[in-house]
Amino acid sequence: MTGHQQKKKQKTKSSTGAAQDKIRRCLLSQAERELIFQRLAAAHPHPQSELNFKNPFELLCAVVLSAQATDASVNKATPALFAAAPDAGSMAALGEEKIASYIKTIGLWHAKASYLAKLSQSLVDHYGGEVPADYSKLIKLPGVGSKTAKVVLNVAFGQSTVAVDTHIFRVANRTGLCLGKNAREVEEHIVYYIPPAYLKEAHHYLLLHGRYVCKALKPDCAGCLLSSVCRSHQEAGLQPLNMRKGSASS
Repeated sequence: MTGHQQKKKQKTKSSTGAAQDKIRRCLLSQAERELIFQRLAAAHPHPQSELNFKNPFELLCAVVLSAQATDASVNKATPALFAAAPDAGSMAALGEEKIASYIKTIGLWHAKASYLAKLSQSLVDHYGGEVPADYSKLIKLPGVGSKTAKVVLNVAFGQSTVAVDTHIFRVANRTGLCLGKNAREVEEHIVYYIPPAYLKEAHHYLLLHGRYVCKALKPDCAGCLLSSVCRSHQEAGLQPLNMRKGSASS
């Protein structure tokens, strides 16, 4: 090995060590993770989805519609849609064009109408019109990605999954709960960092905190229950990632 190669190797090792040290400084300790979930649970003792639905099928449709749209906009459109098509069979029979007529106030309505028609037909063809409580089956449905599947499994079927959207991605990185360059990276590891006692409701705790306190542009750090342990609050300039570069999959 030449001198140049040795120096390059040492520099790489040094850079890797510095990066690992930064990650250690950014990540919360086990005790701190326990504390943030204690506080979030106390603030939201009975957390619920803000989407309106009556059954797993309606929830699935509502979550698909909520991609890049607000829950409020979805809740305004779905009552009439679900009255016309309350199950997979009737939604498939309604068809893409008629579905579209109910959801034109929601962003990306044209594509979402196609997804609802196709996923409903798939449910009829393969699952007797019922929504499967299985991740591998859900993500094969048109318009259903990892986030959507995990929301349905958690909210409709009570499974201990954590769907990572933009809010949860932001909170996880800012606080130091779980670091990742994008939502998928955070989703792959976040369950490991959540105390088991809080895992079932963790999705709601983090989502509500990101939506109403740890907001993207104007986070309410002064009124935040987590500020005493939050890494971004403790160490200005240490914020692990640029939130604007992150993305959340559906």
